[in-house]
Amino acid sequence: MTAARFLLGTLLLSFTFTSRSFAVQYDVVVYGGSSAAVTAAVQAKRMGKSAIIVCPDKHLGGLSSGGLGWTDTGSKAVIGGLAREFYHRVWQHYDKPEAWKWQARESYGAKGQGTRAIDGDQRTMWIFEPHVAEAVFEDMVREDNIPVHRNEWLDRESGVTKVGARITSITMLSGKTYTGRMFVDATYEGDLLAVAGVDYHVGREATSKYDEQWNGVQTGVLHHGHHFGAVKKKISPYVVPGDPSSGVLPRISADAPGKYGEQDNKIQAYCFRMCLTDHEKNRVPFPKPDSYDPSQYELLVRIFDAGWRETFRKFDPIPNRKTDTNNHGPMSTDNIGFNYDYPEASYERRREIIKEHEAYQKGWLYFIANDPRVPNNVQDNMRRWGLAKDEFKDNGNWPHQLYIREARRMIGEYVLTENELLKKRPTPNSIGMGSYTMDSHNVQRYITPDGYVQNEGDIGVSTRGPYQIAYGSIVPKKGQCDNLLVPVCLSSSHIAFGSIRMEPVFMILGHSAAAAAVLAIDNGTSVQEVDYTALRERLLKDGQVLEATGLDLGGPYGKDPSKLEGIVIDDSKAVTIGLWTSSTASKTWIGNSYRHDGDQRDGNSRAKYEAKLATSGTYEVRLGYTHNKNRASNVPVEIHHEGRVTKVRINQKLLPPIDDSFVSLGKYEFRANELAAVVVSNHDTDGYVILDAVQWILHE
Repeated sequence: MTAARFLLGTLLLSFTFTSRSFAVQYDVVVYGGSSAAVTAAVQAKRMGKSAIIVCPDKHLGGLSSGGLGWTDTGSKAVIGGLAREFYHRVWQHYDKPEAWKWQARESYGAKGQGTRAIDGDQRTMWIFEPHVAEAVFEDMVREDNIPVHRNEWLDRESGVTKVGARITSITMLSGKTYTGRMFVDATYEGDLLAVAGVDYHVGREATSKYDEQWNGVQTGVLHHGHHFGAVKKKISPYVVPGDPSSGVLPRISADAPGKYGEQDNKIQAYCFRMCLTDHEKNRVPFPKPDSYDPSQYELLVRIFDAGWRETFRKFDPIPNRKTDTNNHGPMSTDNIGFNYDYPEASYERRREIIKEHEAYQKGWLYFIANDPRVPNNVQDNMRRWGLAKDEFKDNGNWPHQLYIREARRMIGEYVLTENELLKKRPTPNSIGMGSYTMDSHNVQRYITPDGYVQNEGDIGVSTRGPYQIAYGSIVPKKGQCDNLLVPVCLSSSHIAFGSIRMEPVFMILGHSAAAAAVLAIDNGTSVQEVDYTALRERLLKDGQVLEATGLDLGGPYGKDPSKLEGIVIDDSKAVTIGLWTSSTASKTWIGNSYRHDGDQRDGNSRAKYEAKLATSGTYEVRLGYTHNKNRASNVPVEIHHEGRVTKVRINQKLLPPIDDSFVSLGKYEFRANELAAVVVSNHDTDGYVILDAVQWILHE
């Protein structure tokens, strides 16, 4: 774009009127109230530009202040800029004695996901109460004098005015119009990008679309334990068990799920991330919803009758004896199959969907706490809990934000796929990093060909360390919209978005989007023509992390296998069968992460570490693992050496005695250039089985 053309567009903006009043122009207009919206507006203001947040929300922060206090981080080392400032401000709050109203600070020992919740060395805190997060966001916009216009809903029929490929103004249902030089769509739904005529996608792409493995329909793939394979016996989906003529139970689809790998228009399930407490003075008993129908939970009764007892596995502890309670298991808080039309739905229809989700989830709580068919031990435990009286006080103590895990996704200048996240191909022009597992919640609950109920769509695949996010993924295709940036509903495939969609990443991308917007203003260019060298320089100056360095991309606690003694084979190089899920929840590990079997105990998960040793001789063989009290005490391990097999059992509850990482499996003879192998399985184990590494050390 020429400077003259840009100046003409600016003049047109400056003289925009509405039928109601003169519309004040801002340099950057941010639509949406998410965490990305806050960081975008703050960054624009700190770079010397005027900025405004216009949003349908009453509360700033989206999910970060709406119940998701147990932050999904991955590698915290790559969280920089305004995102890290947010977590530092949370730390500052909890560093004050008066922040600990319902429990002593010393009694809060949660480690969170990857490290301790309170990181005094880094002056950050990753786990927090909803009202604390909201206060931090409000402080950030107040300190930078950023106006926030709340309860303003974009007119999705005619609310975007464009001159050529540039947005000149956006108009709300209230009639208010906001003109700007640059616009940021920071909504979870992507409403602004859609009305602006930008290409987007809803649903799962086929695996063939971007040459991916984990996209599309995933029938037969059972990760995480949020499926009926985690139940000890198969469960009939019919009102009368085994009788299809009796009808299908509620919350199960009678439609075929589709073929493996093909595209569909379905999206992963939504839920509310609830803030619960067991502190009597702060506890509100679970209310009975007006529309309560116990028949909606008949399937849950059958799950309990089959012996499943993991209801409280994701009651994750946040400060002051509260939880961030998330979905866990085959029928939990995720309202599977009831959100397919949400991304494109009218505001009225979206409100209906949100209300239905609230009724389902409140009913789920009330059912478990009160229905006589629920096992006594489960019911007694649930009755200890209730809504937190001091959270969401203007909404009946219920979260104000539904977890929109996925809605529209832009098809922009660059589409991120699992190939970039897995480092199968390079990512151009990094503006930040993600690192969380590629994670999709269940998409549908269906009837298998043999007549039983099953869930589909739940995926958890490690990215093998942090990955870069391309600048092209937050800008529309050239010519579609020259002054819009999209840090939330960005350009990615379904499965790649499953990792990118974490709140710290949204904050990172909001920051970077605003920096790009300011450079576009200063240089009179479109967002597609921003000088990446200048953008990179600015982002690094402001503390963004654009590439991973250090120990094999494993973050501050990952040990580089290539720098350890002897021959080390990481779990990422092991040949596996069955269910293995990557994690970085322990204090330290080898390589990028470690894996666990989900406590399946069924013998169906095995891993084989193989190494070709260059020298014949006696080698000490060591097994690497991360210890925890929930680990198996009897992990079966086989050492294959000189045509023989030696079997041992390892107690992974205990701290590994060698460098806190390895335990010796003994010394064995191996021949040069013949494959040496160690096999680990979960046959008849009594807890989680961990894969991390195997080490061979030659003894002279």
